[in-house]
Amino acid sequence: MSTNSVHEVHLNLNVRGLPLSATLEINELSNRLLKEGRRVYKLGLGQSPFPVPQPVVEELRANAHQKDYLPVRGLVALQEAVVDYFERTQSLVYRPEHVLVGPGSKELMFILQLVYYGDLVIPTPSWVSYAPQAHIVGHQVCWVPTREDNNWLLTPAELERLCAKDPTKPRIVILNYPNNPTGYSYSDQQLRELAAVARKHRIILLSDEIYGELQFDGGHTSIARYYPEGTIISSGLSKWCGAGGWRLGTFIFPKELDWLLEGMAAVASETFTATSAPIQYAAIRAFNGGTRIERYLWQSRRILATLGDYIHQRLVRMGLQLAPPQGGFYLFPNFEPLREKLATRGISTSPELCTRLLDETGVAILPGTAFGRPEEELTVRLAYVDFDGARTLAAAEQVPGGKDLDEAFLRQNCEKIVTAFDLIEEWLG
Repeated sequence: MSTNSVHEVHLNLNVRGLPLSATLEINELSNRLLKEGRRVYKLGLGQSPFPVPQPVVEELRANAHQKDYLPVRGLVALQEAVVDYFERTQSLVYRPEHVLVGPGSKELMFILQLVYYGDLVIPTPSWVSYAPQAHIVGHQVCWVPTREDNNWLLTPAELERLCAKDPTKPRIVILNYPNNPTGYSYSDQQLRELAAVARKHRIILLSDEIYGELQFDGGHTSIARYYPEGTIISSGLSKWCGAGGWRLGTFIFPKELDWLLEGMAAVASETFTATSAPIQYAAIRAFNGGTRIERYLWQSRRILATLGDYIHQRLVRMGLQLAPPQGGFYLFPNFEPLREKLATRGISTSPELCTRLLDETGVAILPGTAFGRPEEELTVRLAYVDFDGARTLAAAEQVPGGKDLDEAFLRQNCEKIVTAFDLIEEWLG
């Protein structure tokens, strides 16, 4: 007797056919190839190469015994540390109860979309999970294409054009900077102008500033300075603190959006209950900062800025046209100038480019399609993170602060990154 009926597929239609997140998929594929004995250069998943700062690790060790459920919104001492952090770094004043702590900012973003009634506006290219999350909860996604000649940044005119079509429509606009996947950021003037449009149309801004501390010049500015009443700031430990696997994210709300915070907290109470207690206690130390953490951040930015500039120069030498990155650990080059050369090898789309590059060189990168760009556009994302962060930080400490890190330093300490670009250049011929 057949038992097939027991195993019929009854998936939510919003989930049916949903693939694994592109960044996680490329990481799992890379690891699988490595286990098979292949040489792979992992420029796919954007995971910080640096270790968690030692003071934060020590705090986690000291709090390993913490076992109680914590308040849904987060440990009060951590909420206070987050508020102090934003006052210290951005001159923004909040109350601790305006902070919501979650198991990663990604989870908080999902709950925000679940709770909010309205459209999600995403400038492209964008991080891979914003749109799939909206699809899962059945929300309308409005894509706003940006321009390569403007470093893929959202302009006030582009935002105004979208809102003018239906001025009263409820919207959340995601602003992510320094940006994943491009590595670019906004000037204070650009933020002021975007804030003016957001205020005019009563937009809620989700300002994803997870890479804020990795802006190379150390001068990250939150758009909440110019539009405090309508901005939710998203942050966490994954990128600037090297603690992606710890899964701790924070949202901070203005008092005007208490209704949204309360809705999210209610859903959190029925889903994740509370974020891991030992991690929350350790996170207090991270947000409190101090000399050792500031030194760690300064050296991290120094290394990433040197790598970003070096890779930019290599790409320009290959015939591509793009500006140097300003923060984080990504670049988003367009191989359009090499289209004819690639066409002779049967490559006309970004997925084809990435597949062939991995198969023939072992260099793993992601196509622009994963970030909301058209398939025929030859854009790709490079994550320059495949190096031993602890070893490189130690080596950078031996180079005086007034002296630049040079190519010899990168070849010695970030050899897999340098080799990957040697292989790309050789493959392009």
